[in-house]
Amino acid sequence: MLLDLIRSGAIALVVVQHWLMPVITRDGDALVAGNALAAPGAWVWTWAGQVMPLVFFASGAAGAISWARTRDRGGDAAGWLVGRVHRLVLPVAALVVVWLPLPVLLLALGVPGQPVHLAASTVPQLLWFLVVQLVLVALTPLTVALHRRFGLAVLVPLVVGAAAIDALRFAGVPLVGYLNAVLVWVAVHQVGVAYADGRFATPGRRGAALVGFTGLAATAALVGFGPYPASMIGMPGAPVSNMSPPTLCLVTLAIAQLGLLLALRPALVRFASSRPVAAGLAVLAPRTMTVFLWHMSALVVGVGVLTLGFGSHTPDPFGPVWLAGAPLWIAGLLVVLVVLVRAFGSLETRSAAAARRGASPAAVYAGLVLAAAGMLGLAARGFAPHVDAGLLAVVAEPAAWSALVAVGYLLATRPFPRVTVPRAGTPASRRAARA
Repeated sequence: MLLDLIRSGAIALVVVQHWLMPVITRDGDALVAGNALAAPGAWVWTWAGQVMPLVFFASGAAGAISWARTRDRGGDAAGWLVGRVHRLVLPVAALVVVWLPLPVLLLALGVPGQPVHLAASTVPQLLWFLVVQLVLVALTPLTVALHRRFGLAVLVPLVVGAAAIDALRFAGVPLVGYLNAVLVWVAVHQVGVAYADGRFATPGRRGAALVGFTGLAATAALVGFGPYPASMIGMPGAPVSNMSPPTLCLVTLAIAQLGLLLALRPALVRFASSRPVAAGLAVLAPRTMTVFLWHMSALVVGVGVLTLGFGSHTPDPFGPVWLAGAPLWIAGLLVVLVVLVRAFGSLETRSAAAARRGASPAAVYAGLVLAAAGMLGLAARGFAPHVDAGLLAVVAEPAAWSALVAVGYLLATRPFPRVTVPRAGTPASRRAARA
């Protein structure tokens, strides 16, 4: 119940932040997008609002629990991964089916190319999250085994490695920083694995609060005395981002946030167990990936109506008009999101119960890699990277990335019949010998 609360609450906070962050103005037919959190002092909020560490922590704990149950039933890693790939990749299919032809339709209807490109490149950017999730899922049997063998000592090389990568990045080798997309998130994921094993069952409120304070102090020290920016999210025009690629700051921030959560765990468990919250979690928790995938589409609808429909723009961030209109803005986008989740949420809930037997390990892992590569391509290039090069070019490249996702999904989830060799002396073996 607590893990569902953490994961669902974190995703809900991500959604609300993404809906409030854009500052949209018009320049003729073009839309210019800014970030409300670029306002002076707004970086303070990002220390609480950057909740991706909590999402990956909850994912690590849930994955470890799920893998342990599968292993106890005699299942293997490949069969377990089939179910996870179903849950993570199948909902992406609906997004692709809608967004692959949508830019062509919008351009044919006379919508200017720049807004179409902005929308079609913004919506799939968040697929990076599912790429990381797929990597972490694939590593879960290994990370659980390492935890059983070495305990929390597994975190030492991960954290030291993340610090070394940051040092190289800031020394003038920027591309090496993307290795931390694995090291940082695996470290946070590994803490979730440890939590699932009961390693943090008895720290006490004071001990947990001390851990949280230590993480907060370490984050402040990295920002105050190191080369790290104060904002825990990427800001427009900033020379360095703590998020893309992730830095050591997100590890120390995760320690701060998790310490606070553990200190508040009894109260959070009571809150999650209350009837209205439990009912809400029962609806949201099985559909978190659908909510995450479609909330940017809801934002695109809202921005389109506001700017292209009414010819308006975003009020000054944190001004009186902005503050007064924020609840109405969120409520309107929520209506759109509810419609989208009702339309596509069944893919996620149905995929969770997918068959997991007869899986070929080579096919599952190869399919997982292909699906991850396709989603990474869509995240980096968008659904319409060439809006000025003809309608065919609008879909050619995203269609290729989408095909990778489809092939990877089918390869990973296709049931392969197991070949059994009849034992000597049985009727089956005698029939095989006569044949």
